[in-house]
Amino acid sequence: MNWQALAEQLFGPDHSIQADGDFLNGTALLDGESITVVGSTHHAAIGVALALKQARVILDTMARNPGRAILLLVDTQGQMLRRRDELLGINRAMAHLGCGGDLARKRGHRVIGLVYDQALSGGFIASGLIADACYALPEAEIRVMRIPAMARVTKLPEALLTELSRANPVFAPGVENY
Repeated sequence: MNWQALAEQLFGPDHSIQADGDFLNGTALLDGESITVVGSTHHAAIGVALALKQARVILDTMARNPGRAILLLVDTQGQMLRRRDELLGINRAMAHLGCGGDLARKRGHRVIGLVYDQALSGGFIASGLIADACYALPEAEIRVMRIPAMARVTKLPEALLTELSRANPVFAPGVENY
């Protein structure tokens, strides 16, 4: 599902969510209360710039709207795998995002994650998994790594990993294992 259809289903016309490239930001009315919406789209790779933009929204919400709920819309392929982002300190930018979500919770903001398309590895850890609660649409895809890639990295046969995924959710992709 794309974010526009999701926003329409969740909020009808009562939202100001906009996309700026892969970055989602805006407000919405939910049960008569204004909430902050921040997230990613287009299977975004979370790099330094996107992590800092999302963190800025969370910090601004805490400063300007104490106690306001924050909805994290998640569609990410994971962290940005670029030398530039590594040199700029992607680990710190993603930690900053995670710490911002944690601080928001400690200051009384309800932080909810919603995986509406795809959620992978580091990009998911720093976004949806920092929430008080994280949900996923049934058609969403959640995984650490695809089984063929896992087989290449671990040097284990794909068939063995597929078998393991049936009994061990750590190896298994999909919302039902999340």
